[in-house]
Amino acid sequence: MQELMVKPTLLRFETCKEMADALQIDDNDVMLTNRYLYEPFFSKLHLPCHVVYQEEYGAGEPSDEMAEAIYADLPHAAKRIIAVGGGTIIDLAKFFSLRTAVPILDLYDGKIVPEKGRELIIVPTTCGTGSEVTNVAVLALQSRQTKKGLATDAFYADCAVLVPELLRTLPYRVFATSSIDALVHAVESALSPKASTTTKFFSYRAIEMIIQGYLQIRDHGRDARIPLLADFLLASTYAGIAFGNAGCAAVHAMSYPLGATYHVPHGESNYAMFTGVMKHYMNIKSDGEIAVLNAFIAALLTVSPGNVYEALADLLDRVLPRKPLREYGVTEADLQIFTDAVVNDQKRLTDNNFVPFTRDEYYTIYKELF
Repeated sequence: MQELMVKPTLLRFETCKEMADALQIDDNDVMLTNRYLYEPFFSKLHLPCHVVYQEEYGAGEPSDEMAEAIYADLPHAAKRIIAVGGGTIIDLAKFFSLRTAVPILDLYDGKIVPEKGRELIIVPTTCGTGSEVTNVAVLALQSRQTKKGLATDAFYADCAVLVPELLRTLPYRVFATSSIDALVHAVESALSPKASTTTKFFSYRAIEMIIQGYLQIRDHGRDARIPLLADFLLASTYAGIAFGNAGCAAVHAMSYPLGATYHVPHGESNYAMFTGVMKHYMNIKSDGEIAVLNAFIAALLTVSPGNVYEALADLLDRVLPRKPLREYGVTEADLQIFTDAVVNDQKRLTDNNFVPFTRDEYYTIYKELF
């Protein structure tokens, strides 16, 4: 069994200038980013690279239509793609690093074999995606009304670069949803049947760093996160290393229909499903790795393992109040549709469940969270 693989070279710089100097960014590079990131952090550096602003091609989660529109405007002679942003930017950039990236649906359907065509450098600007160290990209496939991940070694970055300075302007809500996403990555990878002793090391360290940070926020207010942003960024990468090897599972699988249908940010849609899935795991199997996990989290929260999910839900609610599905616009009729989407489209994820779920169990979870 494979113990661990970390593909990208991991670099860290305190400032964007240090990063730009070290990478020797030039006119053969394309930086894919957002204007609200580029202007405060990079405009004063007068970089010679071509800059593409993702938001000029649409808002919200990344889709196949957005990816194809940006791809058509890229300078195809570019040698490197430098992705500076959150999950949307990173997932799109992975497609743009391929030799042939369109039609996007042909990649998903296996009609195009993914092949690396450009060097890819990923610079995450949230503390949640972890995608800088994984080989997975997720897009909403508009014509199919679903959201689906594609995994291929061609998506691995050549370099993943951590720059804590970039998190200084991160709005609190984005911090909250992205860091909860990282927590879900860490928990799901710890429970995955593909987890190894080494991947669990990264999972549990990420859980510890995130929960300790949340306790500071609970006790001292939102601003307590500011001196901890570098820790949250590193915890996100640790969680990415873990789930990049061991995979995510039912929480992510069940979040995708919500995100695709109602355009809920990825971390928030995961949060909506998180404790519901965990409680159903416990209903089926309460020993093994989940008992280890519960004891670990309970110790961090200074509660008994039997009360761990109530205490965790309370802590997360202090960081960001969780909403029932109906508050996103979800209808009861959607619950059957969402369930079918999980069963039919998300086997890549559900194969990693701590215990198998039946179709009825997915529906019951949605119903309870409604």
